[in-house]
Amino acid sequence: MDAHTPQDGTDPFVAARQSFWAPETAPPIPSGPGTLASFLRAEYLPGTHEHPPRFLTDPLDERTVSLRRDVRLRRALAPEELLAAALSGDHRLRSTVAEAWPLSLSQHDTERVRHELRGEILRCTDPGTLAHLIDLATAGGLHVLEPLQWAELARTLPLDTRPARLALWRHLACHPNLLEMLPPPDKASDAYERLLLAAAAGRRLFESPAFPKHDGLLVVQSMLLGEMDSPGEGSSGGLGVLLGGLGDALARTQGIDAVITLVTKDAREVGEEPDLLRVRGAGHWTLTLPTDPHEKATAGDLAGTALTWWTNKVLEDLDRRPDLVHVRYADDRSLAVAEAARRAGARLVFTATPDPHRRVSERHASRTATGKTGPGTEELRQDLHRVFAADRLVDRADEVIGIPGRGGTGELIRYFPQLAALRGGEGPSAPQEGITAYQPANDETIRQRRLLDSLFAAELPSTLDPTARDLPLLLTVGRLHPLKQQDVLVQAWIESGLHFRSTLVVVGGSARAEGRDPTEQEVRSAIADLLHEHPDAAGRLALVPAMPNNAVRCLERALAGSQTTGRAHYVCPSAKEEFGIAVLEAMDAGLPVAGTGRGGIPHYLQDAVNGILLDTSSPKHLADGLQRLLNLDTAVTNVMTRRARATVRARYSIDAAALAFASVYTGLPETRVAAHRT
Repeated sequence: MDAHTPQDGTDPFVAARQSFWAPETAPPIPSGPGTLASFLRAEYLPGTHEHPPRFLTDPLDERTVSLRRDVRLRRALAPEELLAAALSGDHRLRSTVAEAWPLSLSQHDTERVRHELRGEILRCTDPGTLAHLIDLATAGGLHVLEPLQWAELARTLPLDTRPARLALWRHLACHPNLLEMLPPPDKASDAYERLLLAAAAGRRLFESPAFPKHDGLLVVQSMLLGEMDSPGEGSSGGLGVLLGGLGDALARTQGIDAVITLVTKDAREVGEEPDLLRVRGAGHWTLTLPTDPHEKATAGDLAGTALTWWTNKVLEDLDRRPDLVHVRYADDRSLAVAEAARRAGARLVFTATPDPHRRVSERHASRTATGKTGPGTEELRQDLHRVFAADRLVDRADEVIGIPGRGGTGELIRYFPQLAALRGGEGPSAPQEGITAYQPANDETIRQRRLLDSLFAAELPSTLDPTARDLPLLLTVGRLHPLKQQDVLVQAWIESGLHFRSTLVVVGGSARAEGRDPTEQEVRSAIADLLHEHPDAAGRLALVPAMPNNAVRCLERALAGSQTTGRAHYVCPSAKEEFGIAVLEAMDAGLPVAGTGRGGIPHYLQDAVNGILLDTSSPKHLADGLQRLLNLDTAVTNVMTRRARATVRARYSIDAAALAFASVYTGLPETRVAAHRT
């Protein structure tokens, strides 16, 4: 193990980042033979070392972390260096090249850059690399080839060079004198290329709404993972629920004229005659960015580059430019939307969270292999790339905000020391999030009864044995993902013997096997293995596919007020939760709640006051918390649930959240915002 680990009180990842941004007060970067220590020394050596020593054995790793360090230090590398990296890199290095590219162009002779890029494009034979080179030309607005050369390239590209072909269409679309080289959409090989060619040729894929002509802002927020209306399925989660309600509430808040929520959808699902813009609520629309179904299979193609192009296209088709764009997830997709915001002249707001920051040392400090292979090293590379994406979004943003947590934003500053000076040393603001008030249906009583009965429908697979109806019930809701730890919950419940005295309902995941991604299947397989080893638990566990948010909230109310089942409790077993929309909804429904103590939940859940805080770091610790929850005296539980509901209704309404966010948005300097209105 490295010399320092989180267990001995010194987090090596935190120490490295503090040494980079505040070297005069920070502890030294940890030394040691481990993989993490080597990566940290290479990436976070303080800026005084212009030519740092080599710490990593793999040349690609060394080049990647060195370039990330240069970008953080705002060093303008020569275009030849960046092109060399682009030619030899994986998607993470190429993403970093894309971040370094604008500064390089601003500091070096444009003709020299064009000459170098032209030569590499004409020599390149790898489709993924060629796509990246063309995208660099597009990003820089560079005329690197003559029209006849582009025409020849378009003519000679075979169909199997898909990444380069799509990059070429995007590039030609940016130059009016090259548009005639685009093939007609009916010559496309699939739905995605057909949409791209239609948009590239200038066809509008939707009719712009008639936005209000007031003095408020047009706000764009991004929801780039999963579906807004399918929480718990695939990568869809609480963020979609939050943004759906928040967008509706913002649109009726003073200072905000309208809200657009950007979503993504596989082009095959968009349809032959797409209408990418849909009304969500009064003054709130969703706007779809088509995604390439082949994207994941093409390691050399940067999803972010195409997404920037699409975001620019759809924003250009609006009758009014956005004043502000808000992104909330640290990855290449958010970087793509941030770049589109810059090109549109919109302000950028970024919600920073210490994810994956808080788990970097915990996950990787004990790794010793520094070679290229191995899943552990690959996970470390991906975690550090996401950390870099977060740093870039912080650097790009006009306003950085946090999510409220115990102790304010202190944890956020611990992992983002560059934020410590904001607001006169107070750090970033953290506007409250919230939940939409539940609206009972006209047939609410019937719906509640049907949902309750469905948990005990013996003829269906993975439901509860009707003979266990009187037992206490544990409920958890969320997408099936290792971070959500539903498998750890099942393990804790079984190994502690709680399956003999309670039932467990897990809501989440796709109902169709073909719709399950690898992470969901990993959790399902772990649960299946546990049930195989403990068949006596099968009738006490129900695995229920993801349901719409209003159905989940209806079920929670049915369980909270049921006279025909044992007392129900809500459990959040996640390794961490930044906020926990589902926890607030369960508190509002009147369920006794137990949630992870890691992340933002302790900001509103006080242990033994309005709920129970859980240690979810191991099945044993989680089981101890479950035992404590189920052993609570009825009178104590009743007091806790009343306090929990009062907490939500007093502090976490969606309208209060909208006011808090509107205050942030409208507080940005008016001169910059107003200048972008059309």
